[in-house]
Amino acid sequence: MVNVEDRFLAVDWGTTNRRVFLIEGGQVARSARDGKGVTAVEDFAREAKAIRDAFGDLPLLMAGMVGSTIGWRVAPYVPAPAGTAELAANLLWIDPRTAIVPGVSTTGPADVMRGEEVQLLGAVEASLVPADALLVQPGTHCKWVEMAGGRIAGFTTAMTGELFALLRKHGLLAAQIGGEVALGAAFLEGVEQGRKRDLAASLFGIRAAKLLGERDDKDAASFASGLLIGSDVAVRLERQSHDTVHVLADPVLGGLYAAAIEAHGRATRLVDSNAAFSAGIIAIGARAGI
Repeated sequence: MVNVEDRFLAVDWGTTNRRVFLIEGGQVARSARDGKGVTAVEDFAREAKAIRDAFGDLPLLMAGMVGSTIGWRVAPYVPAPAGTAELAANLLWIDPRTAIVPGVSTTGPADVMRGEEVQLLGAVEASLVPADALLVQPGTHCKWVEMAGGRIAGFTTAMTGELFALLRKHGLLAAQIGGEVALGAAFLEGVEQGRKRDLAASLFGIRAAKLLGERDDKDAASFASGLLIGSDVAVRLERQSHDTVHVLADPVLGGLYAAAIEAHGRATRLVDSNAAFSAGIIAIGARAGI
């Protein structure tokens, strides 16, 4: 647990990709992204050495799937509510200069996150979102997160992105919904249909609409995306009173969620997830004395 002139390396290490940051004086001095996610790595110690060879022989702080059952070592889950102090106090140390950030969990019902917690807390640290806010992180497993007092108070994970990917590859609708998703009338029609939250029936309606000539297949992917996102949004917003939802995502996927949320009468604000991660990992590193 060494402090080396306020310089350390941070890695956002996901399943298929990773991003390495050189932190100097509380700022990102350099970063690089590659395809060496945890599923592409066989020897994590060797990869850590390669990162240090490329960026400098510095302390290394990692977050994400590197701490999962398919990563380097299984890092613990810290129960919500959790902030940077709890994460820093529960780092998994591989050696005195190499550590993994824990995930966050909830019970009743059970839910977990790993990697997203750094972005969430960093968004508050960087004043990108208020200390009390509703955030959504779209993706394969979409996270809806309640922040209270700058800490992760509770969250829900929805398999929205994974379900869409599965429908595009397998089953009855695969031939219809393999096209590009565009934010337009078909997507918004799907969002409106998603308000019914009768997802199984609405999905079959995509097939029926083709057979009856009610919708061209060029719009089917957009409608299906809107249906899935719209159903997810409808359920979450029914249980939340926040006027604004902060969306941590790239502009394309974030734009789809923003449109669905705004169709439900709430305001949205897009947040730079890379800036949020760097702010979060710097805050955790500072608390841990890295």
